[in-house]
Amino acid sequence: MWRALTSPYYRYRNAKVIHSVRVGLAMLASILATSGIHIPHGIWASVTLLVVIGGLQHQGNIRKKAAERALGTLLGAVIGLALIVVQAITGSVSLTYVLMSLVAAVCGYYAIGKPGYVALLAAITMCIVAGHGDNLIDTGLWRTLNVILGIVIALVFSFALPLHATYSWRYRLADNLRECARVYAQVAGGVHVDTDEQVQTFMRLNARLVQLRALMPSVAKEIDVPLARLEQVQRLHRSLLSALEMLCTGTGSYEQALVRVAFAERSETVRRALLATARALRFGGGRHPEAAQRALRPGAAQVAGRGAGGMTGEAVRETMPGEPQGCPEPRMQGPYWLSLRVEEQVERLRALLLETEPRWNIERAATHRMV
Repeated sequence: MWRALTSPYYRYRNAKVIHSVRVGLAMLASILATSGIHIPHGIWASVTLLVVIGGLQHQGNIRKKAAERALGTLLGAVIGLALIVVQAITGSVSLTYVLMSLVAAVCGYYAIGKPGYVALLAAITMCIVAGHGDNLIDTGLWRTLNVILGIVIALVFSFALPLHATYSWRYRLADNLRECARVYAQVAGGVHVDTDEQVQTFMRLNARLVQLRALMPSVAKEIDVPLARLEQVQRLHRSLLSALEMLCTGTGSYEQALVRVAFAERSETVRRALLATARALRFGGGRHPEAAQRALRPGAAQVAGRGAGGMTGEAVRETMPGEPQGCPEPRMQGPYWLSLRVEEQVERLRALLLETEPRWNIERAATHRMV
């Protein structure tokens, strides 16, 4: 059971379940902590905890979010306490309402943009601490304490039950490459596929592509890889999907025959390369690092040493076999050169992934940092 819980693939497949468990445990801890020592207004610790940990957060984004939470909470608490003092001194409810509205407007302005999370938390904490300005100063201080306690508990459980974006990124990319291999084999073999089924297939592929984009900032921080390098992987992946989609548009028997001839020399090689890359992403890193490197390395030597992102199509074509004999048809050129393009994209993608593979074992890297 413990081995299953520590398995990256298990955590990826059951991320929602693990997240719900840590939210429930964190809520129980906040209730016991505030009720056990009778902290007044303890409910606000639980409310803050839900605001902080309610959304699914990956490990690579936690430190940034923790700093933003602390800054937003402290800023909102100071503003809330200041509003209580202003109302106590002036006795003007109208002035308090106007000031709260102005603060909310400023937070709303900054909530749309990079500091949005800080601004939102500042506004929420201001309301928790000050109410409508009619809270007592000791009430405001207790609520401030509860808000900070809620953040601490949320962060403790976030680090205790981590969810890494890197694994989600790898496994989703592996699923896409495996499905690309299946689509490529169908095109190369001239297998007729229903149009609606093709549409559904590319909808799934593009949906995963969008999910990968959202994971990239957290992945870059977790494995200490420049975001630009992951962007190269994303761009090649997108280009591969576009090329496959263009190959699937030919429906006539003559066009399909031309595609089969054009792919005769390379269809099985490309399909196996896609499947090997998918296996490396699925099983690489800590458990099978040598197998992952072997899966990524074959064929990558064509682009190694020249810069994985800087190889031109002409340079790759020089390493490819010549045009098949007996295929001089002008209409042959489109499918043929498109097949070269697909092979180039697959090789460049494998070369890029090979560079980042040594960093995939997140737990081992974290242990080395602790030592």
